[in-house]
Amino acid sequence: MAQSTSTLGKPARPTYDWVNGALARLVRDKLRAVDLRPTRQRVSIASLLFVAGDRHVTAEQVFAEAQALKMPLSRATVYNTLHQFADAGLVREIALYGSKVWYDTKTGSHCHYYDEDRSVLFDMEQDVTHQLQLKAPKGKRIVGVDVIVRVADDN
Repeated sequence: MAQSTSTLGKPARPTYDWVNGALARLVRDKLRAVDLRPTRQRVSIASLLFVAGDRHVTAEQVFAEAQALKMPLSRATVYNTLHQFADAGLVREIALYGSKVWYDTKTGSHCHYYDEDRSVLFDMEQDVTHQLQLKAPKGKRIVGVDVIVRVADDN
């Protein structure tokens, strides 16, 4: 992100170089590593996702961020791109309450808390899945364990 200056000498809104900036180059390499063509839309969305470390976001949150930055992205493009990123292993899809899906940029094994009062998903400090004594049904193997603990304010 680069800071631009308006003609009046006051700081203008931050501008992003989605074509030649360092973040764009890193994102394009990340997309190519999972065999996704680095289109402008994918680079823009991936830049939003990966600019600030591990994140838990919904497609609507990503779309709102893109609109705030005046990125020319449709809601459908955001949804489709996030699904492509999940299929490629760049993000992890976490389904909560029917149609609400969160996208987690931390794809390794870990557990979550969901704050019902604030509609926020966040990581547990420790991965407790290894403490669970799970056995797969005959002829099956366990490929993953998702633990989501719902929390609310203690009133």
